[in-house]
Amino acid sequence: MCDGKKGLVAEMTEPMKLEFKEYPIVEPTPGGVIVKVLQTNICGSELHIWKGLHPVIRSGALGHEMIGEIFALGEGVTEDFAGQPIKVGDRVVSAYFLTCRKCKPCQEGQFNLCENAYKFWRLPTEQAPHFHGTFGTHYYIHPDQYFYKVPDEIRNNVAASANCALSQVYFGLETGQVKAGETILVQGAGGLGLNAIAVAKEKNLRVIAVDAVDSRLEQAKQFGADEVISFTDYPTLEARVERVHELTDGAGVDVAMEVTGVPAAFSEGVHHIRVGGRYIAIGNISPGQTVAFDPGLLTRKAITIYPVLRYHPWYLKKSLDFLARNIDRYPFETLLDAEFKLEDIKGALDKSASREVTRATIVLV
Repeated sequence: MCDGKKGLVAEMTEPMKLEFKEYPIVEPTPGGVIVKVLQTNICGSELHIWKGLHPVIRSGALGHEMIGEIFALGEGVTEDFAGQPIKVGDRVVSAYFLTCRKCKPCQEGQFNLCENAYKFWRLPTEQAPHFHGTFGTHYYIHPDQYFYKVPDEIRNNVAASANCALSQVYFGLETGQVKAGETILVQGAGGLGLNAIAVAKEKNLRVIAVDAVDSRLEQAKQFGADEVISFTDYPTLEARVERVHELTDGAGVDVAMEVTGVPAAFSEGVHHIRVGGRYIAIGNISPGQTVAFDPGLLTRKAITIYPVLRYHPWYLKKSLDFLARNIDRYPFETLLDAEFKLEDIKGALDKSASREVTRATIVLV
């Protein structure tokens, strides 16, 4: 099936340096799937590694947001993880992590915290099956890696983002037990924030978005935000707190979601939440970054914090269903603002790191 066929994969040899390497496409093991990458995006986590800011990773394959076309199926693979029949040529997306179902967190039902989640992600490319990241012509989906067939109505440039930003915030909102009629403050109107706004609106929440970039707040309105708060108009914490209270009859929001990745944003969020409210913390994932924090305020307000890392893998299917229902309701295609070819991926990474582009995508077809 794969005899004599080869593919290219981009490997970071050290921070800010990239090489293309060619390898044979190995036969998938029983339960495995090989896909031909159709489109893959540059996520903030890649940029963190690319700039040398990760505490451990200094080299290896990069890329995890993608949509692919099935190239080869391992023995026994006839359906996706929702039981939908699949065949070579079908478009699929996969969770970017494994769910072993055997480690302690998995045994406790905490599938998003699987200890083996990154067993293969970012391995050196010389180690078979070589195509560990999505920045290449092909990608290997392992037996413990959930994947789903993409509905025909969802275009490549929309589906490529489903396995990260959308699935993450969808899981976060439901982990935080949001309810219809509540008011939520979304801190950050980047990819995560915009997807969160769309899901929150479909759950009948009132949404307030806050960001330091006015163009992002304009997008937030397009995704359904009822109110926006700009750092330009409200440059201090005190001013933003006052504005949130004006919008909530002095009470504060029922729930806030932090998706900025800025430690100070987490510290600020506590000021915006009502007594007895909830806080969904997603953005700050890098240990060691600290900020002044008022624990007494947190206690006095009796705020419940929900830290959210990754997601239960079946949320990827929920995200695809969400996109299929709302494909014409929200401007999902505007989340990507720059296209590159595979051979230009270093430029895409560099321009993303320097913020010349907001959300880059690599198109291979």
